[in-house]
Amino acid sequence: MRVEYAIIYSILSIILTVCTVSAMRMRQTKAMGGTVAFFVCALLFPVLGNLIIISTSNKYVAEVGYYIYFLGMDVMIFSLLRLTFHYCRITWHNKPLKYAVYLLFCLDAVQYALNPYLRQAFDTEPLIVENETYYKLLPYLGQLYHRILCYGVFVVIVGIYLVKTIKAVRIYKERYYVIFFSLLAGGIWESFYIFSGTPIDRSIISFVVCGILVYYFCLYYRPMRLLDSMLANMTSELPEALYFFDTNGFCIWANKPGIRLAGISDEDYSLAESKLLKLFADLDFSKNEWSENKTLKIGKETRYYVLEKHAIPYSDKKDAGSFLSIRDNTEEQKTLQKEMYNATHDGLTNLYTKDYFLKKTEELLRSDDEKHYVAVYANVSNFKLINDIFGTGFGDYCLKVIAEKIRETAPEGCTYGRMVGDTFGMCIPADCFDDAELETALGHFKVNDGKLEHTVLIHMGVYFIPDKNIDVSVMFDRARMAVNTIKNDYQIFVAYYDDAMRNQVLWDQNISSHLGEAITEKQIIPYLQPIVDTDGKPVGAEALVRWIHPQLGFLSPAKFVPVFERNGMIAEVDKYMWRCACEILAKWKEEGLNLFVSINISPKDFYFMDVVSVIISYADKYNIDRSRLRIEITESVMMDDNRYRMRIMNDFREAGFIVEIDDFGSGYSSLNMLKDMPVDIIKIDMGFLNRSQVNDRAQKILHNIINMNSDLGIVSLTEGVETDEQYRMLLDMGCRLFQGYHFAKPMPVAEFEDWVKN
Repeated sequence: MRVEYAIIYSILSIILTVCTVSAMRMRQTKAMGGTVAFFVCALLFPVLGNLIIISTSNKYVAEVGYYIYFLGMDVMIFSLLRLTFHYCRITWHNKPLKYAVYLLFCLDAVQYALNPYLRQAFDTEPLIVENETYYKLLPYLGQLYHRILCYGVFVVIVGIYLVKTIKAVRIYKERYYVIFFSLLAGGIWESFYIFSGTPIDRSIISFVVCGILVYYFCLYYRPMRLLDSMLANMTSELPEALYFFDTNGFCIWANKPGIRLAGISDEDYSLAESKLLKLFADLDFSKNEWSENKTLKIGKETRYYVLEKHAIPYSDKKDAGSFLSIRDNTEEQKTLQKEMYNATHDGLTNLYTKDYFLKKTEELLRSDDEKHYVAVYANVSNFKLINDIFGTGFGDYCLKVIAEKIRETAPEGCTYGRMVGDTFGMCIPADCFDDAELETALGHFKVNDGKLEHTVLIHMGVYFIPDKNIDVSVMFDRARMAVNTIKNDYQIFVAYYDDAMRNQVLWDQNISSHLGEAITEKQIIPYLQPIVDTDGKPVGAEALVRWIHPQLGFLSPAKFVPVFERNGMIAEVDKYMWRCACEILAKWKEEGLNLFVSINISPKDFYFMDVVSVIISYADKYNIDRSRLRIEITESVMMDDNRYRMRIMNDFREAGFIVEIDDFGSGYSSLNMLKDMPVDIIKIDMGFLNRSQVNDRAQKILHNIINMNSDLGIVSLTEGVETDEQYRMLLDMGCRLFQGYHFAKPMPVAEFEDWVKN
């Protein structure tokens, strides 16, 4: 018997060692790995203690075995308590009680340490069994304390598992009652050992079995029934329709959405495949891995589905079957379609946006190499006025009506969209294009929203597309150029792009690209046109820009100034001319010429720079008398934001410059603003003078203007004087400064200086 139990305990020790090492290795991946390892390792001590007890006939060796056994039981019970709290998810809320339990186990260990001296815990006596000597335990008071402590804690532990077994959901009970019954069996068996007085503790086997069960349940056990139930409930409640197939391809289960979609009952899973084939054509159930998008027309509604079939792996080489998921993504598709529509369609008119319209037009042009097309650019005349008078609400309504008109008018096979603001574009097949019909439909019509009514005028530019490889945006730019030629005409509604417009564009691009070089190389130079006094003597000059082009020769200002005024590059030209004027005045200052130079300021200059600061910086750089640099501002500049312009004029005067108003008489509000203008000189418009030659009333007005200027302390300068008769007439009227071909034409600076000296 001694040998048999020694072998059994040795085997149990090996098993416990293996489980301990395995649990220790799981500490990083399993939350309970360390706790389980501690408990299983603690079981080794009672087993080893009993192995020593039954393997020796020596009293002292046997007593060592008992010490190992009893202290091992303390460690085992303590580790079991710790594991129970962890496994059952119980927290020590009463910390004093927790530390009291720890103290009781420590006291038990201390009293066993004193036993060799005091013999208060236990002693042993020999016992002959089957002619072999064993040493039987003789328990004393200390052993009673040990048993009360261990049994007390053990009963609490068993009670915890009993409560968990009773309260747990049925599907969870097995993880608790298996450990409960194994512990209960071990406790009963241990009690039998104590009262039997035998030298061999067979009950330790049940504790080892319990340890192995704890090791399995904590680290490896998966409650399959629980998982099956949870997965079944989860899949039943999923919105996707799910179908599970065995290895032969037969449907063995479907969730509730799957049953509803296929129109089967939970008794007819085998019919799922045929039902689904009727709903979704071309499904291949023979394959386990595929994905498809399907569309179903259900009455007037269209539904969108995503179908995915996947294999269910069983091992490395085999599958347990497959499952099909069918997800209804109708709302996602509708949201996506709405987002795509909003990204490609104008929110107000529901026409294509500019970018998408150009893209669709390009696709249309590429679709048929033989077919010819026409680009039409439509612009609402005076749309800003509509918004200002009737409000933006009515303006938006007008745009909607125009969009609807375009839809009605556009022939089949064309594209159309809203370009920007109040402009629209169309690309029409040339054989369907009828300008008369287009003009009738879109040229002008009344818009009535029930409260307001207004006649809308639309101008259209037409560009016949000769080459489809031209950038689409360029095509509509050319159509827009045609519109610009008639935008102020209320009789003509359709204009055509021609080569003259193209040549003008090319000229604008070419001349603009050479401006920087022209300034650097001084191809652009100032010409001076003399200004004389009442005696005909020169007192100054107006600086006028001229361009001596190396290839094109002398360029009239009419050739390039309007171009630069359109694209804003006039600001660079003006700054250059201001600098040149300051250089001339600096030179004259050294030579003793007491003359002034008038410089022109373009309306665009105010948008690109601080005009006052720039001119002051030039005057200071060349150290000139500011009163010699006269500032000419055209009357038309004052029509736009005149308060700001008057402040600028006042800034110039305060800085010491002489301020002139050019082209006086061409503006409709000249006299109205004259009372507020901080101005020194008024240049009377040449066109107004020409009209005065044939109109006595105009002469009287001119005479009164000169007198009024004199009364206001403003000097009158008349430009465009071409005859001596004009000069004498103006002189008699009281005009004090004159400019015109009668005295001299604009000339280069050197020639002007010679003219003055001679």
